[in-house]
Amino acid sequence: MNDGVQVIVPREVPLGGLRSMTVRRTLPARERSFVGAWCFVDHYGPDDVEVTGGMDVAPHPHCGLATVSWLFTGEVEHRDSLGTVATVRPGEVNLMTAGRGISHSEVSTAATSVLHGVQLWLVLPAESAGCEPRFEHHVPDVVAVAPGVVVSVFVGSLFGSSSPVAVATPLVGAEVVLEPGAVVDVPVPVGFELGVLVDRGSVVFAGQGLARGELGVVEAVGADAGGAPRHPGSVALQAGSDGARVLVLGGEPFAEEVVMWWNFIGRSHEEVVTAREEWEASGVSGASMGRFGSVQGYVGEVSRIPAPGLPGVRLRARGNRRRP
Repeated sequence: MNDGVQVIVPREVPLGGLRSMTVRRTLPARERSFVGAWCFVDHYGPDDVEVTGGMDVAPHPHCGLATVSWLFTGEVEHRDSLGTVATVRPGEVNLMTAGRGISHSEVSTAATSVLHGVQLWLVLPAESAGCEPRFEHHVPDVVAVAPGVVVSVFVGSLFGSSSPVAVATPLVGAEVVLEPGAVVDVPVPVGFELGVLVDRGSVVFAGQGLARGELGVVEAVGADAGGAPRHPGSVALQAGSDGARVLVLGGEPFAEEVVMWWNFIGRSHEEVVTAREEWEASGVSGASMGRFGSVQGYVGEVSRIPAPGLPGVRLRARGNRRRP
């Protein structure tokens, strides 16, 4: 890490229950919990579906968060307890706000031979954590912003391009594709933390080299940031000799403490325990009118993913910590 960039190296994590797939996770990490309100960053593929079996995530619950799905290659069918049936395609964002509670399934389509993308979570602030669930879809424009550099903004605004999907805190999320050696100054709103996740190739971000799968983060600038500014309103991004594709993820630092466990985000141990109990009770009773509802039309080896057992200690809250 140089003085201005924190580098988080991904760790491999199995995801998806009975037939799990492997993802590369950079958030949350021991070193850092959030970048803005981005609290989960899972990066996967490119995977040969004939070898890996693709994605088959049976119905499972969420609360207190929003999920952002973004693909580079392949297709994923999304079904949720609102009755939504939608296909996630490359260059198209699906944002599902769980709020008080929702359940959904994710399955790669029969037409998919290679699966490659990211699954991102946003933590909702307390005032929005209990909102009604909703689903949004948007196809962002691909905008040329510098020689050899194009951008697709799927959350917030960047380079004068904006996404209409609704988020609860000031954020930005964008895909940036750079030709070999291309350079661009990424604007950073005052008060924003900014992260760059490398999907393909390598880059130099604010003077720090980043390899594929790594997440580089610069701190916020502003009266509340403390210390010397980490960026002067923009950050230089340069592709290596093979070009690069990255995600830019940023936002105002998230100031609240939350309890994150499995697929739930709450404000206390008790809140998360209650969410788990309600999900498990819906599986026993078969009820479809509970907090998380039910997903219709999913066909798989299991009908739902049961919640894992709780640890034998109280779940601890985490804030916007940053460790060297």
